[in-house]
Amino acid sequence: MGRSILPTLRTGLVIAAGYADKVRRVLFAQLRDAIKTGELSNKDVAMAAGNLNRVLFELLVNKLKADKLDVVRIQIDYEVRDSQIQFDFSTLRVELWRRVPEEEIAPVVEDFARAAPRLLEEEIRFTVEKVGETDVGDVVYRIMYRGSDVGALIVTPLNGEALVRGAVVEPTPLLLKRTRVQVEADRIDDFVSENVSRLFSEAQNVEKREAVRVVNEILSLVKAGEEGFEEALEEEVEG
Repeated sequence: MGRSILPTLRTGLVIAAGYADKVRRVLFAQLRDAIKTGELSNKDVAMAAGNLNRVLFELLVNKLKADKLDVVRIQIDYEVRDSQIQFDFSTLRVELWRRVPEEEIAPVVEDFARAAPRLLEEEIRFTVEKVGETDVGDVVYRIMYRGSDVGALIVTPLNGEALVRGAVVEPTPLLLKRTRVQVEADRIDDFVSENVSRLFSEAQNVEKREAVRVVNEILSLVKAGEEGFEEALEEEVEG
C-alpha cells in the first residue's frame, strides 16, 4: 500500500479562460515531492490534471455557461494512493462571478460620471448607535452609513470636554485620530449624533486594514462583546 496524502487543490481567483492551466500548475506544485520520490511521474500528474479539466469544462462551459472572461474559483480534495491521483468530487466547490457586458455598464457609467463631481462636494453623512460603556467609562458607538455598519467611535468624557477617536471602513477607509472637543457629559450622545459626519470630514485617509484594526479594537472594549469586522482579503485574479 502506497503513502496517502489528502490535500486540497485550490485555484484562487482566475478568469474562466485560464482555469485549465491554473489547475495543472497547482497540481504539479502540490505534488512536487511525490514526483521527486518517484511515487508519481510527470505523466501521472499531467493525466490527472487533464481528466479533472475535462470534467470542469463540462461543468463550467456546458452546464454553467461561463464566459471566458468570467472569474471562477475552484477547489476539490484529492488523494494519492498506490501511485494514482483520485479526486473526491463530493468536495468539489466552484464559485463563479459573471462579467457584465460593456454595453450594459457603459450607459450607467456615463450617467454616473456626470454626477460624480457633485458627489465629491457633498459631506458623507454618518449616523451612530450607542453600543455601551467600557470599564473605565468611555462610551462606544457603532457608525453607520446608509443603514450598514461601517465603523466605530469611542468617546472619553473629561471635565466639560471629551476625547474622540474612531474609524470607518466605508465608503472610504478613514481614521479619526484622538480629537479634543467641547461637550458636557450629559450631552455626549447628542453631540456625537449631530457631529459625527463633521468630525470624519477631517479624518485621515488610510488603508482598509488599518481602519478595520481600529474598529475592532474599539468594539472589543465593550463588555457586551460586539461582533467585529472581517478584513476583506485581496486576491489577485490570474489570467
